[in-house]
Amino acid sequence: MVVETYRELAARVRRRPPRLGQTRLVAIDGPSAAGKTFFAARLAAAMPGTPLVHSDDLLDGWADQFTFWSRLEEWVLDPIAAGRPGRYRRYDWRRGEFSPEWIEVPPAPVLIMEGSSVARAAARPRLSFAVFVDAPRQVREARSLVRDGVTMQAHLTRWREREERHFHRDATADHADLIVAGAPEVPYDPAEEYVRVRAA
Repeated sequence: MVVETYRELAARVRRRPPRLGQTRLVAIDGPSAAGKTFFAARLAAAMPGTPLVHSDDLLDGWADQFTFWSRLEEWVLDPIAAGRPGRYRRYDWRRGEFSPEWIEVPPAPVLIMEGSSVARAAARPRLSFAVFVDAPRQVREARSLVRDGVTMQAHLTRWREREERHFHRDATADHADLIVAGAPEVPYDPAEEYVRVRAA
Protein backbone atom coordinates (compact mmCIF):
# COMPACT_ATOMS: atom_id res chain seq x y z
CA MET A 1 0.00 0.00 0.00
CA VAL A 2 1.22 3.49 -0.88
CA VAL A 3 0.13 6.82 0.62
CA GLU A 4 -0.63 9.47 -2.01
CA THR A 5 -2.16 12.95 -1.89
CA TYR A 6 -5.37 14.19 -3.42
CA ARG A 7 -3.38 17.06 -4.90
CA GLU A 8 -1.20 14.56 -6.79
CA LEU A 9 -4.25 12.71 -8.01
CA ALA A 10 -5.88 15.94 -9.15
CA ALA A 11 -2.81 16.65 -11.27
CA ARG A 12 -2.99 13.15 -12.80
CA VAL A 13 -6.65 13.65 -13.66
CA ARG A 14 -5.98 17.01 -15.30
CA ARG A 15 -3.33 15.41 -17.51
CA ARG A 16 -5.84 12.93 -18.90
CA PRO A 17 -7.59 13.80 -22.17
CA PRO A 18 -11.26 14.80 -21.93
CA ARG A 19 -13.65 12.13 -23.19
CA LEU A 20 -16.98 13.74 -22.33
CA GLY A 21 -16.87 16.62 -24.77
CA GLN A 22 -14.31 18.99 -23.23
CA THR A 23 -14.79 17.51 -19.76
CA ARG A 24 -12.71 14.91 -17.94
CA LEU A 25 -15.24 12.57 -16.33
CA VAL A 26 -14.03 10.86 -13.14
CA ALA A 27 -15.96 7.93 -11.65
CA ILE A 28 -15.61 7.02 -7.97
CA ASP A 29 -17.07 3.51 -7.63
CA GLY A 30 -17.06 0.75 -5.05
CA PRO A 31 -19.32 -1.09 -2.60
CA SER A 32 -21.65 0.52 -0.10
CA ALA A 33 -19.95 2.16 2.92
CA ALA A 34 -16.45 1.66 1.49
CA GLY A 35 -15.66 5.39 1.66
CA LYS A 36 -16.58 6.59 -1.84
CA THR A 37 -18.40 9.73 -0.76
CA PHE A 38 -15.57 10.90 1.48
CA PHE A 39 -12.97 10.18 -1.19
CA ALA A 40 -14.97 12.02 -3.86
CA ALA A 41 -15.44 15.06 -1.63
CA ARG A 42 -11.73 15.29 -0.86
CA LEU A 43 -10.78 14.93 -4.53
CA ALA A 44 -13.31 17.61 -5.49
CA ALA A 45 -11.83 19.89 -2.81
CA ALA A 46 -8.40 19.44 -4.42
CA MET A 47 -9.89 20.79 -7.68
CA PRO A 48 -11.90 23.89 -6.73
CA GLY A 49 -14.91 24.48 -8.94
CA THR A 50 -15.27 20.82 -9.86
CA PRO A 51 -18.91 19.62 -9.85
CA LEU A 52 -19.68 16.43 -7.91
CA VAL A 53 -22.74 14.30 -8.67
CA HIS A 54 -23.84 11.46 -6.38
CA SER A 55 -25.71 8.61 -8.07
CA ASP A 56 -27.84 8.09 -4.93
CA ASP A 57 -29.48 11.44 -5.72
CA LEU A 58 -30.70 10.09 -9.07
CA LEU A 59 -32.01 6.69 -7.97
CA ASP A 60 -35.77 6.27 -8.07
CA GLY A 61 -35.80 4.21 -4.88
CA TRP A 62 -34.13 0.95 -3.89
CA ALA A 63 -35.22 -0.95 -7.00
CA ASP A 64 -33.39 1.54 -9.24
CA GLN A 65 -29.95 0.43 -8.02
CA PHE A 66 -28.55 0.00 -11.55
CA THR A 67 -31.29 1.20 -13.90
CA PHE A 68 -30.77 4.87 -13.08
CA TRP A 69 -28.09 5.08 -15.75
CA SER A 70 -30.27 6.33 -18.61
CA ARG A 71 -31.50 9.13 -16.32
CA LEU A 72 -27.92 10.15 -15.51
CA GLU A 73 -27.04 10.20 -19.21
CA GLU A 74 -30.10 12.20 -20.23
CA TRP A 75 -29.97 14.72 -17.41
CA VAL A 76 -26.23 15.18 -16.90
CA LEU A 77 -23.76 13.39 -19.18
CA ASP A 78 -25.25 14.08 -22.61
CA PRO A 79 -25.70 17.83 -22.02
CA ILE A 80 -22.17 18.15 -20.58
CA ALA A 81 -20.77 16.27 -23.58
CA ALA A 82 -22.49 18.83 -25.82
CA GLY A 83 -21.01 21.73 -23.85
CA ARG A 84 -24.28 22.61 -22.12
CA PRO A 85 -25.09 22.57 -18.40
CA GLY A 86 -26.55 19.36 -17.07
CA ARG A 87 -29.17 19.25 -14.38
CA TYR A 88 -30.93 16.71 -12.18
CA ARG A 89 -33.67 16.40 -9.62
CA ARG A 90 -32.60 14.95 -6.28
CA TYR A 91 -34.52 11.91 -5.02
CA ASP A 92 -36.08 12.36 -1.58
CA TRP A 93 -35.60 8.97 0.10
CA ARG A 94 -37.99 9.79 2.93
CA ARG A 95 -40.84 10.94 0.70
CA GLY A 96 -40.13 8.39 -2.04
CA GLU A 97 -40.15 10.87 -4.93
CA PHE A 98 -37.96 13.29 -6.83
CA SER A 99 -37.83 16.89 -5.67
CA PRO A 100 -39.41 19.35 -8.15
CA GLU A 101 -36.32 21.60 -8.05
CA TRP A 102 -33.57 21.11 -10.61
CA ILE A 103 -29.89 21.23 -9.58
CA GLU A 104 -27.62 22.57 -12.31
CA VAL A 105 -24.31 20.91 -13.19
CA PRO A 106 -22.17 23.41 -15.10
CA PRO A 107 -19.71 22.36 -17.80
CA ALA A 108 -16.24 22.24 -16.25
CA PRO A 109 -12.80 20.83 -17.02
CA VAL A 110 -13.51 17.96 -14.61
CA LEU A 111 -16.77 16.35 -13.47
CA ILE A 112 -16.78 13.81 -10.64
CA MET A 113 -19.57 11.28 -10.30
CA GLU A 114 -19.70 9.08 -7.23
CA GLY A 115 -21.72 5.99 -6.45
CA SER A 116 -22.07 2.27 -6.84
CA SER A 117 -21.79 1.20 -10.50
CA VAL A 118 -20.82 4.62 -11.95
CA ALA A 119 -17.64 3.10 -13.45
CA ARG A 120 -19.66 0.40 -15.23
CA ALA A 121 -18.76 -0.81 -18.71
CA ALA A 122 -21.28 1.55 -20.32
CA ALA A 123 -19.43 4.52 -18.81
CA ARG A 124 -15.89 3.55 -19.77
CA PRO A 125 -15.79 5.14 -23.24
CA ARG A 126 -16.54 8.51 -21.61
CA LEU A 127 -14.34 8.18 -18.54
CA SER A 128 -11.00 9.91 -18.22
CA PHE A 129 -10.31 8.29 -14.86
CA ALA A 130 -11.92 5.58 -12.72
CA VAL A 131 -11.35 4.93 -9.01
CA PHE A 132 -12.55 1.87 -7.09
CA VAL A 133 -12.75 2.33 -3.31
CA ASP A 134 -12.99 -0.87 -1.30
CA ALA A 135 -12.97 -2.02 2.32
CA PRO A 136 -13.50 -5.35 4.12
CA ARG A 137 -17.14 -6.36 4.29
CA GLN A 138 -17.23 -6.43 8.09
CA VAL A 139 -15.96 -2.84 8.17
CA ARG A 140 -18.55 -1.73 5.63
CA GLU A 141 -21.38 -3.44 7.50
CA ALA A 142 -20.34 -1.84 10.80
CA ARG A 143 -20.18 1.59 9.18
CA SER A 144 -23.57 1.07 7.60
CA LEU A 145 -25.12 0.14 10.93
CA VAL A 146 -23.87 3.38 12.48
CA ARG A 147 -24.70 5.53 9.46
CA ASP A 148 -28.02 4.05 8.35
CA GLY A 149 -29.46 2.42 11.47
CA VAL A 150 -30.93 -1.00 12.10
CA THR A 151 -34.15 -0.47 10.14
CA MET A 152 -32.29 0.04 6.85
CA GLN A 153 -30.17 -3.09 7.05
CA ALA A 154 -32.63 -5.40 5.25
CA HIS A 155 -32.59 -3.07 2.24
CA LEU A 156 -28.82 -2.74 2.43
CA THR A 157 -28.22 -6.48 2.72
CA ARG A 158 -30.02 -6.98 -0.60
CA TRP A 159 -28.17 -3.97 -2.02
CA ARG A 160 -24.80 -5.45 -1.09
CA GLU A 161 -25.68 -8.82 -2.59
CA ARG A 162 -26.71 -7.22 -5.89
CA GLU A 163 -23.69 -4.96 -6.08
CA GLU A 164 -21.31 -7.85 -5.43
CA ARG A 165 -22.82 -9.71 -8.38
CA HIS A 166 -22.59 -6.56 -10.50
CA PHE A 167 -18.93 -5.90 -9.67
CA HIS A 168 -18.08 -9.52 -10.47
CA ARG A 169 -19.86 -9.50 -13.85
CA ASP A 170 -18.68 -6.02 -14.77
CA ALA A 171 -15.08 -6.56 -13.58
CA THR A 172 -15.22 -2.97 -12.36
CA ALA A 173 -12.09 -3.09 -10.19
CA ASP A 174 -10.06 -4.69 -13.00
CA HIS A 175 -10.82 -1.71 -15.25
CA ALA A 176 -10.16 0.98 -12.65
CA ASP A 177 -7.19 3.31 -12.97
CA LEU A 178 -6.78 3.33 -9.20
CA ILE A 179 -7.89 1.08 -6.33
CA VAL A 180 -8.09 2.78 -2.95
CA ALA A 181 -8.20 1.26 0.53
CA GLY A 182 -11.33 2.53 2.23
CA ALA A 183 -10.14 1.27 5.62
CA PRO A 184 -6.33 1.34 5.47
CA GLU A 185 -4.19 0.04 8.30
CA VAL A 186 -1.29 2.40 7.67
CA PRO A 187 -0.81 5.93 9.03
CA TYR A 188 -2.06 8.73 6.75
CA ASP A 189 -3.82 12.10 6.86
CA PRO A 190 -7.36 11.46 5.56
CA ALA A 191 -7.94 15.17 4.89
CA GLU A 192 -5.08 15.33 2.40
CA GLU A 193 -4.10 11.74 1.61
CA TYR A 194 -5.48 8.37 0.61
CA VAL A 195 -3.94 4.90 0.52
CA ARG A 196 -3.45 3.29 -2.87
CA VAL A 197 -3.80 -0.45 -3.16
CA ARG A 198 -3.11 -0.65 -6.88
CA ALA A 199 -2.78 1.66 -9.85
CA ALA A 200 -3.26 0.66 -13.49
